[in-house]
Amino acid sequence: MPTPLRRLRPAGARTLVLLLALCLTGWGPVPLAAQSPAPANQGLLGQLSQLFIFGEGADPLFLGGSGDPNNPINIQVHGAHFIPAAVAGNASLISFLGNSISSSVSEVPVSAASGSSTFRFEGGTPVRTSTSAGPILAERAQTLGRGRVVVAAGRTQVNFTTLRGVPLEDIRLTFTHQNVNFPGCDSVAGGDCALLGVPLVENETIDLALDLHVDLSLTTFLLAYGLTDRVDVAVVVPIAHTALRGASLAQIQPFGAGPAVHFFAGTPQNPVLTANRAVDASATGLGDVAARVKINLRDATPVALGLLLEGRFPTGSEQDLLGSGGFVGRGLAILSARFGDFSPHANLGYLYRGKFRDSDAFLATAGFDHLLAPWATLAADLISAFQVGTSHLTVPGDVVIQAPFRRTVHTSDIPNARDDLVDASLGLKLTTPQGITIVTNGAWPLNRGGLRPNVAWNVGVEYNF
Repeated sequence: MPTPLRRLRPAGARTLVLLLALCLTGWGPVPLAAQSPAPANQGLLGQLSQLFIFGEGADPLFLGGSGDPNNPINIQVHGAHFIPAAVAGNASLISFLGNSISSSVSEVPVSAASGSSTFRFEGGTPVRTSTSAGPILAERAQTLGRGRVVVAAGRTQVNFTTLRGVPLEDIRLTFTHQNVNFPGCDSVAGGDCALLGVPLVENETIDLALDLHVDLSLTTFLLAYGLTDRVDVAVVVPIAHTALRGASLAQIQPFGAGPAVHFFAGTPQNPVLTANRAVDASATGLGDVAARVKINLRDATPVALGLLLEGRFPTGSEQDLLGSGGFVGRGLAILSARFGDFSPHANLGYLYRGKFRDSDAFLATAGFDHLLAPWATLAADLISAFQVGTSHLTVPGDVVIQAPFRRTVHTSDIPNARDDLVDASLGLKLTTPQGITIVTNGAWPLNRGGLRPNVAWNVGVEYNF
């Protein structure tokens, strides 16, 4: 028999105020005053670029020593010859790393706006349409019910550890010399300057070891409202805190005897062939705000159907790695069922990413939520996003040096691979006698596409009335 809705206790409003105050004061990110802001007009992307700059100016891999006018070296020939390698490919390595971080930060999943209980009205009386508190990162077809409201706040902690399977703390890059050819080069070099490796100094490379630590703390505030028994609307406002720590060590690998031609500092007779940089910066601010509409297409037992449309708007600063810098849209078809206390669900959909370098994705989620006790719900999901088409984010390929002998230089240990994402999610929803639901959840990557953590933790609270 349907269970009627209980009357909200008078203490409910006070509880709601205390709940929001708790989120704002105790769960929020580190206060702005405690942050170490990045230099003006740089942001965290600028700080990331600093790991590739080893001298005066803003050009990555510019060799200040080789470009010193006091040195008996033609500064127009040698100082900037490794810069093209730093910006090779569809995107520079610097942009590739920055874009990977900003896209991952903006698409961290937030808790579903399902509410602990959902209702419909029969003859003016609210009737419960769900038994469990619902899924956490997936969606169920049931809507809140006309006039019902859910407010929620959550905290997600993500410490990124790998990029396409490569540890962020041990990224290896090799930059190759530009192929220089100028009138009279063949006679000066004694060979065919059209070949990479002629002159001989084109065989020299720069090896760079990169140690990165990227940590994200995301505090989200959600408000959902039942417009009708079959239509919900919701808005999600995230406050993001991104911390970037990194160090780089560059080593010029000479080729041949004689005075040095490429060096970071010093002289050709006493060159400095190694250089290092370090950065430690963070930023806090508004992330990418999301708006959602969920429609219940079929509300029946045991199977219900629904549709979710969501847009994430580029309100977060891309320069500070707080947002993606482009619109992201998501559409999901929702299938959910109920068999006693066991409620399986499946979501299928499409993710549109508005930025050119971000590929779209097919979305597929399958899982269940199960009522363990009247106050406890277990939620488990397999969550996936499969890249559509060829990735626009590529790293420079191998370089073949043709003279004095043919050899292949591997420019990066980051592969040009698909950024398919598959995660396992497991969590609990615990409902208190006061009607507050406590949410705790962990998500673990099952593959290593894209920028990934070892685990992403989420805790939150929600209240519906």
